[in-house]
Amino acid sequence: MSVNLEAGLRSGAQALGLSLSDDQIQRLLGYVALIQKWNKVYNLTALRDPADMLTHHLLDSLTAIAPLSRHTQGQSIRVLDVGSGGGLPGVVLAICMPELNVSCVDTVAKKAAFVQQVAVSLKLPNLRGLHARVETLTDPYQVICSRAFASLPDFVTWSRSALAEGGVWMAMKGKHPQDEIVALPADVKVFHVEPLTVPGLDVERCMVWMRPEPI
Repeated sequence: MSVNLEAGLRSGAQALGLSLSDDQIQRLLGYVALIQKWNKVYNLTALRDPADMLTHHLLDSLTAIAPLSRHTQGQSIRVLDVGSGGGLPGVVLAICMPELNVSCVDTVAKKAAFVQQVAVSLKLPNLRGLHARVETLTDPYQVICSRAFASLPDFVTWSRSALAEGGVWMAMKGKHPQDEIVALPADVKVFHVEPLTVPGLDVERCMVWMRPEPI
């Protein structure tokens, strides 16, 4: 793995205010190497350049760490990453927040298998890939997250059966999705929208926090 990629990852993490250990840095770089290695077989991403993978995948997913850490306060909770694909942001969360128990669900068997492969290769006992439709999951998760997955109304409707009592949804989006927020079910409330800045990318990103509330 190139020195430049490691330097870019370290400076990006620093810009996000994250203090990652050398072990975590190496695991994140190992994850990019696995994406590159298996991309042709599993069709994980349209990106081919490692530098693009760093900004668009790793650093983009790393923007979730600080907000999620503030929410969990170091508690050991179960997180479900919906429509995870090759494991973004789920794998990144599992590497950077080892106290979490992260499940990445995808309807594509190959992608769920790849996440399992990552868990074994990078020795991440707190990570697993699930091949399923999210609507069929009923195990309770305290945080259900997604990154560029579906509209907010679809996301909360499809994953509601897996949300633990007192749980929240955390959706990583591009521009502030006002139209989608307006279209949410009446008993789902947005309690925070957080702007995110991706180091090295001049794009709009935000995180939408939601929870069910009695009408």
